[in-house]
Amino acid sequence: MTEFAFTCTGVRADPYAAGPTLVLRLRITASPEARVHALALRCQIRIEPGRRGYEQAEADGLHDLFGDRSRWGNTLQPLQFAQVSLMVPSFTTETEVDLVVPCTYDLDVAATRYFDALQDGEVPLLLLFSGTAFTGDGGFHVEPVPWDREASCRMPVTVWKEMIEQHFPGCGWIRLPRDTMDALLAFRSRQALPSWEATVQALIDLAGAAGAPTPERPARRPVLPRVTERTAP
Repeated sequence: MTEFAFTCTGVRADPYAAGPTLVLRLRITASPEARVHALALRCQIRIEPGRRGYEQAEADGLHDLFGDRSRWGNTLQPLQFAQVSLMVPSFTTETEVDLVVPCTYDLDVAATRYFDALQDGEVPLLLLFSGTAFTGDGGFHVEPVPWDREASCRMPVTVWKEMIEQHFPGCGWIRLPRDTMDALLAFRSRQALPSWEATVQALIDLAGAAGAPTPERPARRPVLPRVTERTAP
């Protein structure tokens, strides 16, 4: 049975990807002199929020995920981040490969909201491995990759923020139901607005105008009848 060990040696954002993408560098070590024809890996990536501290501003941003600090002893549980597959080519004893992780900026996803709330420091990640190994010197053997194989990684928060800024510079992200999007599109078409930013701004302006208090008018003075002097006949 071939023994495998995994180490994450670094993480970076892919500057050439079409969408937000992280690249984790993995070092894979097999038993000494073991010949590995290929590895079909599955990797589950989890965030371990209990393995770092938080400033008050970060705690405020995480309130909807974990509640008040007084409850964090029970609520600060691992979050599922991603699950990806990787095909590792032939190697002997040791090799290094890139694990590509597509990401989203959907703030309805718990992992994304967690990343967005952080201001600095590192994100503690845990990589859990399983899969199938094709090994052998004089023949061809199929072996499972044990379920207890794992590796830790501490991703700098700046890596995530720079990745998101690259694809969504100076922007946020919001997901809306289809009927709401259709209504927004209809409003944009009627108003001949050039962008979604202009569309939302126009709605904000309309809401502000509708909610603005009516200015008070000065009180009108009563109109008194004009008294004219009566002349003697």
